[in-house]
Amino acid sequence: MNLRDLNYLVAVADNGHFGRAAEVCHVSQPALSMQIRKLEDFLGVPLFERTNKTVMITEAGRQIVARARVVLQEAENIREIADSFRDPLAGKILLGAFPTLAPYLLPKVIPALHQHFPALALYLVEEKTEVLVEKIKAGEVEAAMLAIPVEEEQLDSEELFTEEFLLALPADHRLAGHTSVSFNDIRNESLLLLEEGHCLRTQALKVCTLVGARENTEFRATSLETLRQMVAASVGMTLMPEFAVREQEGVVYLPFTGDVPSRTIALFYRKSSVRKKLLSEIAGHVRDLIGQAG
Repeated sequence: MNLRDLNYLVAVADNGHFGRAAEVCHVSQPALSMQIRKLEDFLGVPLFERTNKTVMITEAGRQIVARARVVLQEAENIREIADSFRDPLAGKILLGAFPTLAPYLLPKVIPALHQHFPALALYLVEEKTEVLVEKIKAGEVEAAMLAIPVEEEQLDSEELFTEEFLLALPADHRLAGHTSVSFNDIRNESLLLLEEGHCLRTQALKVCTLVGARENTEFRATSLETLRQMVAASVGMTLMPEFAVREQEGVVYLPFTGDVPSRTIALFYRKSSVRKKLLSEIAGHVRDLIGQAG
């Protein structure tokens, strides 16, 4: 049994198909199937149930795959330790961010990060918060920019910045001529929100509860850009994160007075990560960049 066999095993479990697993592992299907058979012979238990059309993992296989993931992650940690001693600021790193932040913030900071860390190959992953948390824990992503709080004992975090929300409303709305709005101004108003699964939806619902506003239940958007277009079409108003504000015909953005709604973004990574020093440097550089931009 070796790391290659464990990689094959996990690939079959993830893909549920020997052919697709072989493609992922860049080997022929007969070669991969043969190694899985050898692994089953070595362990003395079947790992998969095979039919002409499907591959189902056995209970023994499920438990062994779970341990295989741990072994593969530890092997990757060993490689990362060696890389960090050769050059702490070099190598590959996968950085995640959620959809209501990634397309608006990352273009502002990634070029500067590339310039500051020229030997670092930075790859970006955009997913919803719960997906990114699982990817960090599984070692598929090194770190991710997420809105706090994230309750996960396996993760450490460093705060990056606080981003205020503005009220985005149609240009023909009764409040559009104001220079700012208060919570009282939107009491009993209905707000357009994102669909389930977006952390911004949770944050906006908290604001609705706080000010006595309500959700427009007739429409839920899949993205901030859809929300922006719905506001421009005079369907309703919404909360827009500061970094996502951009000019759009028919849309007016107003800042809040008083207790301004906001979200705090932090860089989350595994407590066991061997690249904590690098991640801390990245966090510090992002803080500096946002501070300069502000």
